[in-house]
Amino acid sequence: MKTLAHKQDSLLIVYDADAIQHPGPFLFSPEHWAGQGAVTGEAAGRGRAIFLETGFGHAVLRQYLRGGWAAKASRDRYVFSGFEQSRPMAEFVVLEHLLAQGLPVPAPLAAMCIREGALYRGWILMRMIRHSATLADLLSVRQQDPVLWRSMGACIRRFHDHGLVHADLNARNILVGDADEIHLIDFDRARLRKNDARAFSANLKRLHRSLQKLWPEPGLEQLQWCWQKLQEGYNRSPAAS
Repeated sequence: MKTLAHKQDSLLIVYDADAIQHPGPFLFSPEHWAGQGAVTGEAAGRGRAIFLETGFGHAVLRQYLRGGWAAKASRDRYVFSGFEQSRPMAEFVVLEHLLAQGLPVPAPLAAMCIREGALYRGWILMRMIRHSATLADLLSVRQQDPVLWRSMGACIRRFHDHGLVHADLNARNILVGDADEIHLIDFDRARLRKNDARAFSANLKRLHRSLQKLWPEPGLEQLQWCWQKLQEGYNRSPAAS
């Protein structure tokens, strides 16, 4: 991966030059991709995610959007405190770092920050994790699979051992592939902090709350069994893995 930067007036794009030869704002325009017939789907969520089939492969385009009360002030603008501190640039850097460590994350392709006075808007473009489904979508059919739940726990532990604190670890941000390979997604506001046991514990508690909220009924008692298997995978020592 060869990361370069393209600066133009109040706009900054960072991109993988091995995949993208001609960076520009068009890369982050849903209208551009729709005109190319490249849009293959869309995922609902706080940040709009559009699935693309491009000349550089299958990709996901996500715009940074606010949720909750903050969206009443502005849906898509954030306070500007420097390009490097913007959410798209920060997420690109985190993804680049995790990918270099061999962790299962979507490869970053490009990110763009557009400054508008004291505010900015942002987008990120990533490789798509193909042939996968979110854990949330699999809860009703994968409750009897201890290997899968232990694998999820072990995967999360790998991220924590590398100092990654996920800002929103929930069942929709865990992808399960056809061969049960596990990926984490959505690293907006993620942080790298070595040995932050409190933050790692908060990650797990957030995931547990997400599972409690999404778990199909009847069958909540099965959640505790699955969670126990996830914890077994998480707590297994590296030497035993």
